[in-house]
Amino acid sequence: MPATSSRRADESRRFRTLQRRLAPLFRRIMPDARAHRSVVVIPSLSVDAEVLRTVGGAQHYEERMLCMLMLLRLPNTHVTFVTSTPVAPAVVDYYLHLLPGIPSRHARRRLTLLSAHDASPRALTEKILERPRLVERIRQSMPDARSAHLACYNVTAGERRLALALDVPLYGCDPDLLDLGGKIGSREVFRDAGVLLPEGVEHVRTPRDVARALAGLRRRHPGLRRAVVKLDQGFSGEGNAVFAFEGCPGGPGLLPWIIRELPRRLRFEARGLSWEGYMAKLRAMGGVVECFSEGANKRSPSVQLRIDPRGAIELISSHDQVLGGPTGQIFLGSTFPADAAYRLDIQAAALRVARVLRRRGVIGRLGVDFVSVPGSSGWQHFAIEVNLRKGGTTHTFMMLQFLTDGAYDTASGLFRTPAGLPRFYYASDNLQKPAYRRFTPDDLIDLAVENGLHFDGATQQGVAFHLIGAISEFGKLGMVCVGDSPEAARALYQRTVEVLDREAAAV
Repeated sequence: MPATSSRRADESRRFRTLQRRLAPLFRRIMPDARAHRSVVVIPSLSVDAEVLRTVGGAQHYEERMLCMLMLLRLPNTHVTFVTSTPVAPAVVDYYLHLLPGIPSRHARRRLTLLSAHDASPRALTEKILERPRLVERIRQSMPDARSAHLACYNVTAGERRLALALDVPLYGCDPDLLDLGGKIGSREVFRDAGVLLPEGVEHVRTPRDVARALAGLRRRHPGLRRAVVKLDQGFSGEGNAVFAFEGCPGGPGLLPWIIRELPRRLRFEARGLSWEGYMAKLRAMGGVVECFSEGANKRSPSVQLRIDPRGAIELISSHDQVLGGPTGQIFLGSTFPADAAYRLDIQAAALRVARVLRRRGVIGRLGVDFVSVPGSSGWQHFAIEVNLRKGGTTHTFMMLQFLTDGAYDTASGLFRTPAGLPRFYYASDNLQKPAYRRFTPDDLIDLAVENGLHFDGATQQGVAFHLIGAISEFGKLGMVCVGDSPEAARALYQRTVEVLDREAAAV
């Protein structure tokens, strides 16, 4: 066996042994809010580096997991939060002051902030592993490593190596199972779960593979207008590209026409990707070609779930995703919950998917994305992707949960406060305007206070910001706007944007 393969096999074996500590740990501490525990948060976006570079302000996306500082409301919980570059003190203060019922001084004593001081466009985990002394500082930050676990945005071989270096189990999917969350593996899981999925072709790697798949789909569906090509390990829609059949011939001339037109017609969702670069990635990781779902009233809902180390499946939330990009495939934000017309239907489908994943050994948070199209007999839901990681709706829902101390009601698909009142939100990760670069994080927080753009614990409504550190460099920020109706949440979002636009214009 080659040395590299032998080393990976050894890592896999040692990691599986380490992970056996998770189930007894969770049985001991999860039922007791006062239990002593340590959570090491590694918010690394460990995805394809070139695709990651197309995401504006990607490094600041590490700040989305600052929602996990809300764990400090548990009085004996210690959080270690590691970032590529230091988080601005104003941003940390903002989150600590959101904590309900806990003095910020008490919470700060139980918080350790560490940084790699490395702004290069690479995954944070890679930067940590390059710095043995930083690894040691993380280890020393935990009051009791026996009650500790790692929480990561997503889990790759890098996160596995870090868990082994720290000797701390990781609450997430074993990297050996990550293919189940690729575009190819997702389709196999959907078939196993018996849920509807778009017609498509898997394991394409070359331009000729893509062309043959496109021709086959068009022949089987003569009215097909577009098809989508997806990199197997694409991220947030950035690995997708769309091909339009407009003007294509029929009969034997179809395949030669597609081969000729493919480099010119394939439209990439990610900015800056070239034909040559995209095809190199396709050869390296493979991909799928699927029918593109059309329709003026098409929706893109998702369901979030968790498989805990004991094997229990928990429905966490449903959302309607707000998508953008050239063909509407890039995640921009979300509304919670998903439409009442279908939220229970997609919950049921997602549960079937989660049961298949549990049977195959998956633990941790996951999401199931759908494309939903209305028809004469109701909505049709096509499962299109499994995300074996935290996602774009994880941090927004966690903020709602921690700020209100409420709970998700799976019977209705609504979130209710302790008083039984429903709460809704409109959230965005991509509010971006050049004029916002005039603001520093301190400015944004001042404006929020001056204009009443904060979360009100009495009414359990209001605004919570995230991605605050990206505002000066990229003019970009995110927010969660919580209201007592979908209309109130959207109105609060629009009012917040109006205030920011007015203040930016006045600077």
